[in-house]
Amino acid sequence: MPTTETAPCLALDLTSIRSQFPSLAQTVNGHPAAFLDGPGGTQVPQRVIDAISNYLRRDNANTGGAYATSRNTDAMLAEARAAMADFLHCAADEIVFGPNMTTLTYAMSRSIGRDLGPGDEILVTRLDHDANVSPWLALEEKGVTIRWAEIHQEDCTLDLDDLASKINDRTRLVAVGYASNAVGTINPVKKVVSLAHAAGALAYVDAVHYGPHGLIDVAALDCDFLVCSTYKFFGPHMGVLFGKREHLQRFHPYKVRPLTDAVPNRWEWGTLNHECIAGITACVDYLADLGRALTNAGTAALGCPSSEARPAATSDRRAAIIAAFEAIHNYEHELMNRLIIGLQQIPKVKIYGITDSSRFSERCPTLALRVVDQTADQTPLALATKLGDQGFFTWDGNYYALNLTERLDVEKSGGFLRIGLVHYNAIEEVDRLLTALRQILTS
Repeated sequence: MPTTETAPCLALDLTSIRSQFPSLAQTVNGHPAAFLDGPGGTQVPQRVIDAISNYLRRDNANTGGAYATSRNTDAMLAEARAAMADFLHCAADEIVFGPNMTTLTYAMSRSIGRDLGPGDEILVTRLDHDANVSPWLALEEKGVTIRWAEIHQEDCTLDLDDLASKINDRTRLVAVGYASNAVGTINPVKKVVSLAHAAGALAYVDAVHYGPHGLIDVAALDCDFLVCSTYKFFGPHMGVLFGKREHLQRFHPYKVRPLTDAVPNRWEWGTLNHECIAGITACVDYLADLGRALTNAGTAALGCPSSEARPAATSDRRAAIIAAFEAIHNYEHELMNRLIIGLQQIPKVKIYGITDSSRFSERCPTLALRVVDQTADQTPLALATKLGDQGFFTWDGNYYALNLTERLDVEKSGGFLRIGLVHYNAIEEVDRLLTALRQILTS
């Protein structure tokens, strides 16, 4: 945690941040739009829009050509790999680009599955998005046994004792989410990775939902694979996979014959979405510049001369990303605390997941809720529709966390209403949402 001397670095300049996101200025029926649907996809800053359009305007070409725009495309791809390597804390050649996390996971599961058969086991969890479940369930056709780690239903957290008891010498892979996209639970991923490795199994981490909320360090986690989606952390609709180099070399992808066998390119099939990959660098640099601005503001507040405004550490993109996520974490928890306290004061509203403020380090600001004994006009869909008419963008349903909604017995009655906060959301938006929801439920 920050010391007293560095505390001024941690205050987000929300006016500056929001000014970088053009979509936040929209209105709906005369109401200012409040984007509370971050778990389904975040908005993008202008620099991401510019990077995508500039690539299409100037450098649109395939790779490997003996001419300028093709060479520019090669350089852009290398730059994007370096940016994501800084974001995840790995080597650039351990970064694989794909259409989305789901496609990348299916591709990896089929390749890993080549070596599996009857007697082998894979462990998945009830808390995960189905994109980290169904690709592994598909290996049942090869005779692989899929086992399930259960949850504590009262707070929607993983039952670690149950998970540990189901890892054995037949376990070949443990698939786990970094954070639940439905109820916000942050899983003890490092512990799960350690349990998997102790049994000689691989650890595959879905960090899609965690990406905008917390710092990811694959080196510290020691996971074998980690997947995320850049559209969940202020970038374009693309998926990114980290794989330890040894695994990217060892496993055999299904690919066309002319494609190189070098890593990471052997895992990228066909022509990539170059314009969106150009936007990936821009979204990572947005976060890094946020960290640099915070550090510079902090040193200025402490009276540092302008020549000392940027410490050497923040010239490094990874260090700047670390600073950004420290501030994001603190601000998002302020928003989350305000939202949870407000929701708890609305009669008949039930929040699923952790609500004890002393345990907020175990969750991110994504809340799933329902009305107890709901009427036909209080279902998650009805609430999302009424809120949407007032400019509040929330989501209803299961969000592909199907096993969780089934386990909690809410799937047949509409799932949850989900409210997802990110760092560009304002306290004023939280207060307006609470007022609107209270009026809807008491009218």
